[in-house]
Amino acid sequence: MAIMITDECINCGACEPECPNNAIYEGGAEWTYADGTSLKGLITTLNGDTIQADASFEPKDMDVYYIVTDKCTECVGFHDEPQCAAVCPVDCCVDDPDYRESKDKLLAKKDFMHLE
Repeated sequence: MAIMITDECINCGACEPECPNNAIYEGGAEWTYADGTSLKGLITTLNGDTIQADASFEPKDMDVYYIVTDKCTECVGFHDEPQCAAVCPVDCCVDDPDYRESKDKLLAKKDFMHLE
């Protein structure tokens, strides 16, 4: 599953620099697959969409920090636990019940974004 940030977020920003996938953005900020990953040029996402890695997408939230589900691996392959949840002072980084993924899928997502 992915992690989500609830509306209880106080916009402290502690979570953003902890994300190894650069999947966390400030409210209102556009996001790209290329941000903080090794993805470049034309890519085919794990969902089968073909896009430019640096194409900008609309913010998922305008008011509080948000996590891009397509980039969140719950820190699998990097850490033993999601780092955003570990540093959040108000415990608003929680499991997203709408996005359940196996450890294998999370590792595949990590490998897709971070070419060695």
